[in-house]
Amino acid sequence: MRLRISNLSLWLDEDETLLHERAASTAQLPPGLVGAPRVVRKSLDCRKKGHPRFLFVVDVEVPDGTDVVLGGDVQLSPDDPPPPKVARRPEVRPIVVGTGPAGLFAALGLMERQIPTLLLERGKPISPRRRDVAVMGREGRLDPESNMNFGEGGAGAYTDGKLTTRVTHPAVRKVIETFARFGAPDGILTDAKPHIGSDLLPGAVTGLREWLEAQGCEVRFGARVDDILRDSSGRTRGVRLSDGTELLSDRVILAPGNSARELYESFHEQGYVLEAKPFAVGFRAEHPQTLIDSIQYGNAAGHPRLPPADYRLAENPICEGKPRGVFSFCMCPGGIVVPTPTEPELLCVNGMSNSYRNAHFANSGIVVAVGLDDFERDGHGRDALSGLRFQRKWERVAYELGGGGYRAPAQRLTDYLRGRLGTAPGKTTYRPGLTHADLSGFLPAHVTATLKTALRGFDRKMRGYVTEDATLIAFEGRTSAPLRIVRGDDFQALSAPGLYPCGEGVGYAGGIVSAAVDGLRIADAIAAECS
Repeated sequence: MRLRISNLSLWLDEDETLLHERAASTAQLPPGLVGAPRVVRKSLDCRKKGHPRFLFVVDVEVPDGTDVVLGGDVQLSPDDPPPPKVARRPEVRPIVVGTGPAGLFAALGLMERQIPTLLLERGKPISPRRRDVAVMGREGRLDPESNMNFGEGGAGAYTDGKLTTRVTHPAVRKVIETFARFGAPDGILTDAKPHIGSDLLPGAVTGLREWLEAQGCEVRFGARVDDILRDSSGRTRGVRLSDGTELLSDRVILAPGNSARELYESFHEQGYVLEAKPFAVGFRAEHPQTLIDSIQYGNAAGHPRLPPADYRLAENPICEGKPRGVFSFCMCPGGIVVPTPTEPELLCVNGMSNSYRNAHFANSGIVVAVGLDDFERDGHGRDALSGLRFQRKWERVAYELGGGGYRAPAQRLTDYLRGRLGTAPGKTTYRPGLTHADLSGFLPAHVTATLKTALRGFDRKMRGYVTEDATLIAFEGRTSAPLRIVRGDDFQALSAPGLYPCGEGVGYAGGIVSAAVDGLRIADAIAAECS
């Protein structure tokens, strides 16, 4: 019999060998009846400032028939899920557009049911893509088809590899186990905040892609999809590539990522059912990592068993009579700030960390929720593309304010709050570099006022967050897709049966894990059709 025992705690100086004794005590059983614990989940509890501790969930084996009192922190461990059932192979293989998490996991879910797919990726494989990303940071030169967003693995491959999610779908565990299977560190299987790292995630992505190819899938790079082919009834019959090639299939999984702007515009022009959706915009805040450690850990900062500290902040200040959300986004302890544009002379940024999180700075998006009213107020109307136009406008402003070459406009956080240019920011991880600029006039005035109010609130929650040593870097604006391609309960686009909008880029996910889960759900739906 296998038990799952929760809320076992260890102080920083206690060894994990104590877990066996504490598991037995919690289960009210003699230690001799309890097998060696297997850690299922490990988290860090910092609620008592200066006295952090680790919390564990473990599985243990006890002899069948043992009298165990179940309840509270002692439960039966859940059974492992059954393997996927083999489905009937369709006459024409499905096409998957995009090799980010959504596309790769859709292909994985189908291949596990013996349904091979054709995967089309507009960008390059990991190795040449890595060189293009390096050129952007070193020389400020953008390749619109190979960058932080486009290429094998999608945006997730180079933006940190955090696997935390609010999604509670059973497939979340499968996603994490799959990354570990293909080369991600085993620690992600137990960490409460699993993180692969931008140095290791590309290898796991390549491992998954190579497995798909070995099983019978085909992957084509440099294959940008410009249009979906439809018959006279509107049903999907394939795709058209940028070079004019037409590839036929009655099932197309569309997982292009949240920067496939030319597809959004083409679909809007053709009358697809689209809707604008809210997202969030703002800056990336960069602090010395030692400062964040000190704020979060107190006197325990610097302890060798403590990881670089992170944070999660949210405020809902009143903006023109209504509350508006302001929150930290994609926080990267021991990380760097990176340029993530996909179009010439437009600038946006994001953050990433390697597996060791050993950079000297922490960074996080600090963003304000915006929606249709904001898009219209800023002169972009209320149609499905209004959020996209809003994004583009402020990316263009950021590029111009930075002086070109993808240098980012930046300002000390304290000067931003005081409404003055002030002194130039200090050291930064951002390459190609920063341009000192007054960001108080950046973004609409009501958004700026809301952001400033929230930042002061953040400082009340994390004393020392507002400091001369903190830098704001513009522009964080691609927190999620600016629109949704509307689909039905069968996962197919309302305007194009046989087209399966999938993942973050079409408005149904936010982050690596939720996008991957959406891909697996669509694979389930297609497999059910083929049964």
